[in-house]
Amino acid sequence: MAALSLDGRRVLLIVSGGIAAYKALELVRLLRKDNAGVRAVLTRRGAEFITPLSLQALCEDRVYTDLFSLTDESEMGHIQLSRSADLLVVAPASADLLAKMAAGIADDLATTILLATDKPVIVAPAMNVRMWQHAATVANIAVLRARGIVVIGPDEGPMACGEFGPGRLAEPAAIFAAVRDFFGKSGALAGRHVIVTSGPTYEPIDPVRYIANRSSGRQGHAIAQALAANGARVTLVSGPVTLADPPGVVSIHVETAREMHAAAAAALPANVAIFCAAVADWRVDASDRKIKKSGTVPTISLVENPDILSDISHRANGRPGLVIGFAAETENLVANATAKRLRKGCDWIVANHVGAGSDVMGGTDNEVVLITQDGAEPWQRASKSAIADKLVSRIIKALS
Repeated sequence: MAALSLDGRRVLLIVSGGIAAYKALELVRLLRKDNAGVRAVLTRRGAEFITPLSLQALCEDRVYTDLFSLTDESEMGHIQLSRSADLLVVAPASADLLAKMAAGIADDLATTILLATDKPVIVAPAMNVRMWQHAATVANIAVLRARGIVVIGPDEGPMACGEFGPGRLAEPAAIFAAVRDFFGKSGALAGRHVIVTSGPTYEPIDPVRYIANRSSGRQGHAIAQALAANGARVTLVSGPVTLADPPGVVSIHVETAREMHAAAAAALPANVAIFCAAVADWRVDASDRKIKKSGTVPTISLVENPDILSDISHRANGRPGLVIGFAAETENLVANATAKRLRKGCDWIVANHVGAGSDVMGGTDNEVVLITQDGAEPWQRASKSAIADKLVSRIIKALS
């Protein structure tokens, strides 16, 4: 639900270089009209397209441009400036600035603020279509999304360079709406960040074959959606599934266990982490060429995959306050799941039976047992959405 007003909310707007910088003035006007407080940082290249005076007149506050201003550092400082806002918005975000954000480079005021901040960040990219589609930019955007940064746009259309395609800065009204949506989140989990893994992983044998499992991702996606509905900021790390991304969720798409491990770790810190994905325990020592029939059965060597649940649970620094794992068992459900909770070091385990005759894996319903330090609590069979709602209710109760 959108906020009625941004009254009292503090936005730090970073304007980088590009012809679309002029649209930042309209964004400031919309924010100020809605009673948001706006401070602006104008990069050196951004100042080639709009002036600090124009921004200052609309912001009705100082515009910052120089990292090494002794006055700024003594009065505000880049650390304090980064933390004095409720939200950082980068519009337009150039390819250069996005690359520096992804790499953690801090060589001017804007990038130093972005590296130092502990507040949420929204970026609105704007660049030539070829730059937007370049593999480096695609990789940088994936890294930023994995860290929980919200990306708005870009839009598709004609550009100042004469080309047509994706790369146009999202319209100021759309960026403004994203800011309103961010502040408008309400619910018991508002202000909490939750990581959820979902679906299977694919472990390649060669360029055309892989090892996988029957996980559909329905349970993990339902949990992510229920969390978002209760106001949480959700990072969903999903293996290959046919499901649509849940609305209001930052979705990171991966294939292998190692990719899922890296994406989940990059999304930290979080208040809660829920590891629902059916992660392959082993990967293949894969061939870089298609394995041909030769009259004999080929030998496949397996290598142990990283244990995502155990790694996050045992972290001395940055461990989420509540870590929840899933256990798919074919026998001795409660005993095996209880042992897994102790071995992995997580707080809760959601266990389900996937043996012969079960239609849980890949199906629409689930029947689980919640394992905590207090023992085992069987839940009645229900839809995966209902199971998700019940789990989220238990999380809310635990956090409160």
